[in-house]
Amino acid sequence: MAIGVFDARTAQFLNDMDRIASRLDKAQQQLTSGRKINAVSDSPDQISHLLATRSELAATTQIHTNLNRVKGEVDAAESALSQGVQVMDRILSLGTQGATAASMADNRESLANEIGALLEQLVNIAGTRVDGRYLFSGDSDTTAPYTSDPNADPPYSAYQGTASTRKVEHPSGSRIQVSLTAAEIFEDADPGQNVFASVNDLRNALRASDLDQVKDALGRVRQSSAHLNNKLAFYGAAQNQVAEGLDTASKQELRLQTQISSIEDADLTAAILELNQARLQQTAALGAQGQLQNRKTLLDYLG
Repeated sequence: MAIGVFDARTAQFLNDMDRIASRLDKAQQQLTSGRKINAVSDSPDQISHLLATRSELAATTQIHTNLNRVKGEVDAAESALSQGVQVMDRILSLGTQGATAASMADNRESLANEIGALLEQLVNIAGTRVDGRYLFSGDSDTTAPYTSDPNADPPYSAYQGTASTRKVEHPSGSRIQVSLTAAEIFEDADPGQNVFASVNDLRNALRASDLDQVKDALGRVRQSSAHLNNKLAFYGAAQNQVAEGLDTASKQELRLQTQISSIEDADLTAAILELNQARLQQTAALGAQGQLQNRKTLLDYLG
């Protein structure tokens, strides 16, 4: 009977020691890793929520990265078209000088030459690149949208890019259009909005010293300049959308990181307290078990 009681107490002691060791190990893991969830068994009811939140954070981080990359491209495109608008302002000024009856043929020829150089500058703007990508070549961003030949008429090739389907995802799930083609910007199907053609027509009219043609071409340059300003406004709006998307992504990342932290981060103060309490209980249990083993019964003396 006494042996059975002793065996039961020993089994209980071993069970208690296992539980204390498990508490010690769990507290030690929390202090070492800084997390209260180091295995599925630590909090099985929270694992699915934790994994879903981590997945959402990874997706948001990727969107943030994509928006940052696109921001550089949109900023460069906006800057390029701003320069294009300034070039058009200079062309309008030169064309206005040539449209006066007092302007002589030699002067118009000189104006035409300067406008020709400015047209070449516009073609170069259409070929703006960022990180090796042509911004205005549509989806064929490794191909220059135009080649130029100052001795040809017109002094630029046909558009060599493709349509643009480039969009970037907003953290809300919507998609932002961030790209236009050079053909849309500089060669609109409407002759009154075709930047390249109107400028080239003005150049040729000045060379021919044909006052009526100069005035007609100058009117279309004004319209195409307004068109170029509209395309500049498109990129300004894209900049605002990308900036707002970046801000939203940053806020979402912070919110999701906070959620993850609340689920898996350990309470270090509580972990230290648990570790100390478990150690004390372990020491007390070992001491009590030692005293029990040293205690002799009547059966020990009767041996």
